[in-house]
Amino acid sequence: MAMDEILLEVEEKMETAANYFRSELRGIRTGRASAGLVDHLKVNYYGSPTDLRQLATISTPEANLIVIKPFDPSSLKDIERAIQASDLGITPNADGKVIRLSVPSLSGERRVQLVSQVKKMAEASRVTIRNARRDGNKEVDTQQKASELTEDQAKKGKDDIQNLTKKYEALVDEILAAKTKEIEET
Repeated sequence: MAMDEILLEVEEKMETAANYFRSELRGIRTGRASAGLVDHLKVNYYGSPTDLRQLATISTPEANLIVIKPFDPSSLKDIERAIQASDLGITPNADGKVIRLSVPSLSGERRVQLVSQVKKMAEASRVTIRNARRDGNKEVDTQQKASELTEDQAKKGKDDIQNLTKKYEALVDEILAAKTKEIEET
């Protein structure tokens, strides 16, 4: 495996970790309504778990309101059950055609809990990034022992892997700072 391939594989793993962290944060509730809060919910639709965004139109007409309009009106009860079973902490209000979710503002204590939860998720992403670095460095060492890479190439490869690690950890920190600010502001 060439050094370029090792770097590409390591970068892919790190980028996946950062993207996963970003997508997980979409489901964290701030005081502001967002379609991202509910679009990932799994609804038991005719016996198979289906993403809510595939079953309904999700809109946010107001800053603290989410409106869910199912494509199939018979799925309204299933969607309502999925929302109640989720850890959103929001009670759905259905009128037969649409479901309204009123997003309450967060208490100070809840904000602190959410910030703590987000920090734990960020640390998990950083650990994944560091694991990708470790795996890349192991592969470089393996290649060097097999005489496929020179000592200079191995050193440069490890330096490149470290630079990728710093880049993606900084990205995670940036995402974390933005979400923390959003939680504390609303």
